[in-house]
Amino acid sequence: MSIGTQDFIVPAGKTIRLKDYDSNWLPKWAKQEKYKKTLKQQAIDLLEENRQKLVSEQELLWASDSYAMLIILQGMDAAGKDSTIRHVMSGVNPQGCRVTSFKTPSTEELKHDFLWRHIKALPERGSIGIFNRSYYEDVLIVKVRPEVFAKQKLPPIQDETLFWEQRYEDITLLERHLVRGGTLVLKFYLHISKKEQKKRLLKRLEDPDKAWKFSITDLEERSKWSEYEKAYEEMLNKTSTKWAPWYVIPADRKWVAHALIAEVIASEIEKLDLTYPVLNKTQKEELTKAKAELEKD
Repeated sequence: MSIGTQDFIVPAGKTIRLKDYDSNWLPKWAKQEKYKKTLKQQAIDLLEENRQKLVSEQELLWASDSYAMLIILQGMDAAGKDSTIRHVMSGVNPQGCRVTSFKTPSTEELKHDFLWRHIKALPERGSIGIFNRSYYEDVLIVKVRPEVFAKQKLPPIQDETLFWEQRYEDITLLERHLVRGGTLVLKFYLHISKKEQKKRLLKRLEDPDKAWKFSITDLEERSKWSEYEKAYEEMLNKTSTKWAPWYVIPADRKWVAHALIAEVIASEIEKLDLTYPVLNKTQKEELTKAKAELEKD
């Protein structure tokens, strides 16, 4: 079974509006009455199927030692970034996978350019790196909140429009450089509605086990919903490229989001057509000798 993911790609060079993407999306066939009761279970089954694929593909990625994978997760507060990592990547060998959650920049990080701390966390060959938030925050929160921008202590800006255009360009050029060097860049925007976010924030407040995840800044950010939506739209339009496109993932139903993301990751890594390393003649002879030594022991 496949849900299909092509419709969620932001086409390079085209302008999209988030309102044209349904955050509560379901596949057309799922709207038929006979499927409604089983859709969630089918999505869960698909997620498990793709997780198993990912486990085997990750082993090939590690063994081939030629490619790396960078997964970027962005979205409004409570969009489901943490649960996506937990559900989609469960079962993956932790030795070959690293999750980096980018918080408020430290004093040291603010003394460098905005990409510095992210470049340090990029995955090595054979590994999967997951960015829970990323350098894209520097064209989102930094753009929406002037007080955050001021902390970067940049030289005087003569043309603000040009400044942001150049920052988008810096990001796309970095990603092109990574792709050319063998890093597969997968970018997911978890598209949640304002109504669903309210529901999830209230759930955090009402559940003692989840209350720690709530911050008063969540409400401050929510009050700027329209500004963030505009910033996200511009980010998606300016930085979705042929080499590293954005996927707008409907996130009101977490299980749909998990199934879609798992399908993209599994199918994209499969396209690399990886194989286990082939031993040369000398290596085969050494293994034969080693086997003989072990059998004599």
